[in-house]
Amino acid sequence: MKNHFILLVVFGLMILSSCEKTSQQGSTSKPPPNILFILVDDLGVTDLSCLGSQYYETPNVDRIANEGMVFTQGYAGSRVCSPSRATIMTGQFTARHGITDWIGARTGEDWRKANRHDLLLPANYTPHLPFENVVLPEAMKAAGYKTFYSGKWHIGSEGSYPEDHGFDINKGGWEKGSPIGGFFSPWENPKLPNQKNGENLSMRLASETVQFIQEHKDSTFFAFLSFYAVHGPIQTTEAKWEKYRQKAVDRQPAASGFEMERVLPIRRQQDNPVYAGLVEAMDDAVGKVLDCLDNLGLEENTIVIFTSDNGGVASGDAFSTTNLPYRGGKGYQWEGGIREPFFIKVPWLKHTGKKNDVPVTGADFYPTILDLANQSLKPEEHVDGVSLVPLLMGDTIDERTLYWHYPHYGNQGGNPSSIIREGNWKLIHYWEDGRDELYDLSADIGEEEDLAEMEAEITQKLSDKLLGWLESVGAQYPVADPEYDEALDLARDRRIRGELWPRLEQQRLDFLTEGWSPNEDWWGSKLTTKD
Repeated sequence: MKNHFILLVVFGLMILSSCEKTSQQGSTSKPPPNILFILVDDLGVTDLSCLGSQYYETPNVDRIANEGMVFTQGYAGSRVCSPSRATIMTGQFTARHGITDWIGARTGEDWRKANRHDLLLPANYTPHLPFENVVLPEAMKAAGYKTFYSGKWHIGSEGSYPEDHGFDINKGGWEKGSPIGGFFSPWENPKLPNQKNGENLSMRLASETVQFIQEHKDSTFFAFLSFYAVHGPIQTTEAKWEKYRQKAVDRQPAASGFEMERVLPIRRQQDNPVYAGLVEAMDDAVGKVLDCLDNLGLEENTIVIFTSDNGGVASGDAFSTTNLPYRGGKGYQWEGGIREPFFIKVPWLKHTGKKNDVPVTGADFYPTILDLANQSLKPEEHVDGVSLVPLLMGDTIDERTLYWHYPHYGNQGGNPSSIIREGNWKLIHYWEDGRDELYDLSADIGEEEDLAEMEAEITQKLSDKLLGWLESVGAQYPVADPEYDEALDLARDRRIRGELWPRLEQQRLDFLTEGWSPNEDWWGSKLTTKD
């Protein structure tokens, strides 16, 4: 009898040990986790207070970072939105899935109609999320998750909306990449009816997400909150503008806010009070959703992911922010264009405040989410992504090569180019003239010293590997424009330097001037619903 008792005790301890181990790994010993994926549009890597901004205030997003793991070398799939979003959904790099520019951008000879005078005609691209792939929401739906989408889509038009790719519910996702009608109701969005005049779009998307979570709190859900913010048009309320105007004035603004990059002026200061207000409104909306999880007791079983689709807009569009010390921004081939906030909070792993320096990418979200949800991976689908669960658990993953392909001209001043990153080396191949730039990111995060000539052997090796990989996945390339006119190109450059640059400097000062106003109702934020 005594021996039987000892055996029972030992067996019980073995079971407890096994349960503790599997629980630490997020296994099936507990209910499947909910997933909340938050994607912000055009948010730069230094646009959060937790990532170094001394100007913008983001306490709610900071909470995700502080309670989760921060990937300090997290990358978007592309320097612009649609390709990055497709990379998240497919787990594939852009050259492979075929969406290499924002959907709606001109290609081929149509590029001339944009009043551009460039050496190359941009390559063609796929205009919607591929139907032949099992994308992330479809995989989650097949796993028994209730799937929900709220906000910007921009990876397909009618027939290729969120509900056509695995989302049960779609609130606000359609083909447009910017908030038509602005950030205050009434807006123009067939997937998001207006309810009350003056309503803030970011808060409305958060409210739709909260309603979904409340209605499905007893099921397992995959909720994807995709803000239109902080994309242009840059708009805020008078109160938020005044708050950040005063904050900028108190810090004594620099005499100049811009300098010339290769093609366009680029912002060098975080002192735009309109943009700061837009960032804070996004953060307020994030807080609303996080509070909902807390109030419903779902926080301990809900994974929260936060990222952006490309760098902050430092040139082009609204010239809103700076990504310094990283060079460039949205549309650019440098780190400021592709490096992003990249946070994953897995409550039961208790990795509060931890940072990880391994280079990771938007393609990794697909397999990581499947892994955390205790689902079998789909390597035939997320070909270029890997599960980051080992990193979340304090382990390692194999070193790998990362690729980006953008055979287009950006609205922000970027050049048609492709990128390879291997270890600390980053090589940029330019399609206009075939030259390469090489940077050692461990010593030169601002990409100021091109080492291509000094490190000729490494340059050749990486260039060959990049071009070989692009060929293997059937990448599309730009072609020379036989009608290129250098005189027209130079005339455009003179207008940019002589007219646009001074106008931007004046607008910056206007935004910081007491009593400034965009219009009577502050972009509609002062409108109220009439009875």
